[in-house]
Amino acid sequence: MTKTASAADIAVTVNGEARHLPAGLTLAGLLTHLGLDTRKVAVERNLEIAPRSAYGQIAVEDGDRLEIVQFVGGG
Repeated sequence: MTKTASAADIAVTVNGEARHLPAGLTLAGLLTHLGLDTRKVAVERNLEIAPRSAYGQIAVEDGDRLEIVQFVGGG
């Protein structure tokens, strides 16, 4: 089921998929919203790698293009 956008939502692209997200999220908030561990991902925002130390300060804005890569351990 697709979530209907509200006036408080922003439109972004995450890993090539259009999404509507609550306005006011930081990258850390986005990762929490998506159920991802901030320690186990790398995020590219608008073609620039975001420093992990700044995830809590970087705002997700309408129109952003985000690529999120999860690290997987194993052997």
